[in-house]
Amino acid sequence: MKMMLVTVAAMLVLPASARAQDPDLTVEGQVGVVSDYRDRGYTLSDGEPALQGEVSLGHASGLYGGVWASSIDEYGVGADGDGAEVEVTVYAGWAGTMAGFDVDAGVWQTVYPDGEDVNYVEFPLQVGRAFGDTTLSTGLVWAPAQTGTGDAANTWVWTRADYAPQAWPVSLHAMIGREDGGFAPDGKTDWRVGLAAPVGAFTVGLDWVDSDSEDSALVGSVFRSF
Repeated sequence: MKMMLVTVAAMLVLPASARAQDPDLTVEGQVGVVSDYRDRGYTLSDGEPALQGEVSLGHASGLYGGVWASSIDEYGVGADGDGAEVEVTVYAGWAGTMAGFDVDAGVWQTVYPDGEDVNYVEFPLQVGRAFGDTTLSTGLVWAPAQTGTGDAANTWVWTRADYAPQAWPVSLHAMIGREDGGFAPDGKTDWRVGLAAPVGAFTVGLDWVDSDSEDSALVGSVFRSF
């Protein structure tokens, strides 16, 4: 947890200090809390609240990079009984428009300090397009076979719809995914529906998260962007 606090503190400082003189660079960050950290339907915080933060650097060319972190329940317990209490993902990629579609391709390196043989790398790709107030997107996240995936490749395929009329005080979203491989040997389907709304300087969200491999949960979130 101590490392998590240091990471979030750095995320608060970096956007302000790195926002500099180059007009082609954009630095963004956010920090907040969720009532339950759910990823692809799984709870990684054992149903407890989690502190999360992110900082990213983007270039006018479409290239970007950043770091994201969340507190988690103890994970990857080693022989000495120590396990990770924070998940950190360092990422890089390119986002832009191709043939009228929004395309985003990158690489994620996820690490669990103090965890044992649980770090892994993934390659995400997503394509989306806006139709008035509705945005439809689909994508996949592929992980090659490696120690952190149990020496088996893993694939998560998802589809999402967002509805955000300018006159509405909230936006709506729905998502469904299918995962097979090292993280889901028997295969599993996950889904979520929810809403988000700006409240002053914060964004407040509420999601119903479920899957066919874990109990459902109502997840609340509050984030502040910088």
